[in-house]
Amino acid sequence: MKLVPQQFFPPSSRSELVVDFNLPQNASIAATKAAMDRFEEKLAGNKDVESWSSYVGQGAIRFVLAFDIQMPNPSYGQIIIVSKGEAARDRLRTQLKEIAHREFVGIDIQVELLPLGPPAGRPVQYRVSGPDVQKVRELAQQLATKIGTHPLLEDIGFNWMEPSRVVKLEVLQDKARQLGITSEAIAQTMNSVVGGASITQVRDDIYLVNVLARARDAERGSIETLQNLQLMAGNGKSIPLAAVANFHYELEQPLIWRRERVPTITVRAGIIGPTQPATIVQQLSERVDDFKRTLPAGYRVEIGGPVEESAKSQGPIAAVIPLMLFTMATILMIQLQSVQRLFLVLAVAPLGLIGVVAAMLPSHSPMGFVAILGVLALVGILIRNSVILIVQIEEHRRDGMSAWDAVLDATIHRTRPIMLTAAAASLALIPISREGFWAPMAFAMMGGIVVGTLLTLLFLPALYVAWFRVRPPGDASEEAIPTASAPQRVCLAEVEQNQQENFVESR
Repeated sequence: MKLVPQQFFPPSSRSELVVDFNLPQNASIAATKAAMDRFEEKLAGNKDVESWSSYVGQGAIRFVLAFDIQMPNPSYGQIIIVSKGEAARDRLRTQLKEIAHREFVGIDIQVELLPLGPPAGRPVQYRVSGPDVQKVRELAQQLATKIGTHPLLEDIGFNWMEPSRVVKLEVLQDKARQLGITSEAIAQTMNSVVGGASITQVRDDIYLVNVLARARDAERGSIETLQNLQLMAGNGKSIPLAAVANFHYELEQPLIWRRERVPTITVRAGIIGPTQPATIVQQLSERVDDFKRTLPAGYRVEIGGPVEESAKSQGPIAAVIPLMLFTMATILMIQLQSVQRLFLVLAVAPLGLIGVVAAMLPSHSPMGFVAILGVLALVGILIRNSVILIVQIEEHRRDGMSAWDAVLDATIHRTRPIMLTAAAASLALIPISREGFWAPMAFAMMGGIVVGTLLTLLFLPALYVAWFRVRPPGDASEEAIPTASAPQRVCLAEVEQNQQENFVESR
């Protein structure tokens, strides 16, 4: 089972592609639009593209339930591409990834399929958390360097990292009070020049559109223009803004993500080839553990992304398994009325994993949430077959048949119906084995049913014979096996013997 790759949810079979643009966080929305316009030129005229829609400064609206809505950001953009089929989608994805690496250096562009399960982001993710922002940035860069040497990782990046250069306005409160100028008046003047102020509305069909008035681009980007802004003093005279405020440049983080109110940077990366995220994380575990041991107090590294979400999805299933096993054992105990026979029935269930592995390895099907549901259903099928066989053996023994003959006859008698039901169940799973979402569950159940059923018909009779020490006919060391009808069988044998003796005497 260790050789079977782990997966959260299989990828989508839909024809859409999702292209995420992440420019440096100090980029303007105009720079984001320019980069996306250049990318759209590569889509125009492509024979595999049906249509596309672009969203600058935000993500697309939720058009499928599992779609991940992104937070609006001037440095972020998204393109939804509709291809002309699944084969065209795969070709287009390869082409666009090559174009992104070759012609859009410095821009984090991800070309991904739509998710089928809960959105989890990039395949490989690690979260670095700590109280100090600058220290967290340094540790995130060090972790990215450590995992970046893995040959199957690409496009290593961060959800936030780059500081931006900003202009700080420091109001000289003593001078402002002397001139009768308030901080509110300064803020309103700056907002109207830089951001714009609504002066009226224009009707467009049934909508009202605000009209904003603000300074030109050249004036908004010049400190000299801001310093010469005229403010109305308390005596009615105009004075320049530079008389009551100082301007200077600073670096600050335009965006800080916090988790449990602690600054947290997510180091994320893509995967080259079909390798599953859980396999990559397992291969990186030693490096990450070494890095964790060097962290200062108060800082930590956690696994995120699909690997974390997969563990969360399997948690509720693991919590219900004890109750499920207890309920099954109770029902089986009522049916079998024997602890020993209950053990024999439950001992057969793990044999299904042999068939699961034998089917999933050649088909390259990963073990994920859907496959786990199939394995749980498989356990019930194998236990049912075992109960049928055990009950048939007990019925033969109640009819007076010897233990050895009862095991042989019951196995032969039940082989055909058990094999037919197993074949029917396996053949019924073939149509969904070609579906991307249901394929792992189909292969897990088909392999487990076929191999588990064959082993059940061989292993369970052998285990029954070994457990109760059943000897072949004619073996003097054969021991009596406790059964519900043993006294009745002995009485019937004595009656038959007395009848034979009376017949001989009468002759």
